[in-house]
Amino acid sequence: ISDVSWDGNSIIFSTSDNFVPERPFRRSSYYILDMQTMTVDTIFKDVKFINSITFSPTGGQLLVTGPAEAFGGIGLDIAPGQVSNMYDVQMFICKRDGSGVKAMTKNFDPSVDRAVWNAQDNMIYFSAQDRDYKAMFRMNPSNGKIDRLSTGVDVVSSFSMATTLPVMIYYGQSLTRSHQLYTLNMNNGTTTLLSDPSATTLKDIQLGEVKDWNFKSSDGTTIQGRVTLPPDFDPSKKYPMIVYYYGGTTPTSRTLEGNYPAQVYAGLGFVVYTVQPSGAIGFGQKFSARHVNAWGKRTADDIIEGTMKFCDAHPFVDRAKIGCIGASYGGFMTMYLQTVTDIFAAAISHAGISDITSYWGEGYWGYSYNAAAAANSYPWSNPELFVKQSPLFNADKVNTPLLLLHGTVDTNVPPGESIQ
Repeated sequence: ISDVSWDGNSIIFSTSDNFVPERPFRRSSYYILDMQTMTVDTIFKDVKFINSITFSPTGGQLLVTGPAEAFGGIGLDIAPGQVSNMYDVQMFICKRDGSGVKAMTKNFDPSVDRAVWNAQDNMIYFSAQDRDYKAMFRMNPSNGKIDRLSTGVDVVSSFSMATTLPVMIYYGQSLTRSHQLYTLNMNNGTTTLLSDPSATTLKDIQLGEVKDWNFKSSDGTTIQGRVTLPPDFDPSKKYPMIVYYYGGTTPTSRTLEGNYPAQVYAGLGFVVYTVQPSGAIGFGQKFSARHVNAWGKRTADDIIEGTMKFCDAHPFVDRAKIGCIGASYGGFMTMYLQTVTDIFAAAISHAGISDITSYWGEGYWGYSYNAAAAANSYPWSNPELFVKQSPLFNADKVNTPLLLLHGTVDTNVPPGESIQ
């Protein structure tokens, strides 16, 4: 079941099956069931690249989310020769019968996360990955105009809307604040803090200063990032540095909490440089498309160039004591980086991928994830990608001490990727 109409009289439901000859290797059909007559009408038959379908408040239109390749690619905004990143999600509106589809976010850089068509004001409210922020937006469906809402947090984790009042409730966090709970008055835009559970916990904690730090890469692209400094930072001293990245299809969010907490590392005396290399969603379709059929290319260049330029701009970094860390695709990037550079004194790969082919065939997400990361490429058709980009086949080039961390029952990236 995809959605229930506002009046409760209709249900959208779907069926799907595997279709391995073409990515994304699954196709779906969507239907509307009339609960009064029990009749079924078809909206879409055997379509691909659709994530969700919901009713408008009146039930006369449908709100659809999915990759830009949906509906024949009417939402695409990529450069010639590029393949769209399937994780860069767009918004579409169509009639109840599936006709008249319009691409609403084609020229909107953030990637849509979750959208709700509100009955109170007939506006569409949605969260979206906007660079390394998760922000809230409001769209007028009649003209496509989009406004960003002020929430008081960097990353909105979840939101819910009242049925009969112009009120939204949401919670989120920021680089120096843990999760907080707010309400938003949708009429006047005012926010009210309801709960700050960590206020007591953090009141005696000294956090390090966090500053954005971007650089222009050799190809002219602005690569964004940030630096977290030790709480007792002294610019006249030399500090070891940790370079943190994901490198996969999402940026590392502006959060205090997380598996790799920059403030904890900073509290131990490290400068932490977080970089957002090419390929992440939230920066526009052309930028996110760089993730496709790359597996380390360009991403590694951005990380290496960013690290070097950061050191040039900040003499307090001890160049002999730079480490790097990443997980999943970031673990792959850790392995890959050590095959192309010796600038790091130590490296940590958590749940990393060493052989793209074995990950493709064994990982629970390997085959489906490569529908995006290696679109239209297979081990037998593109050994240049699957073999030459795999760290395993370049392991003789690794000179850096490398720590491999892996869960022994990991079904996403099997532990054999580290064992190899």
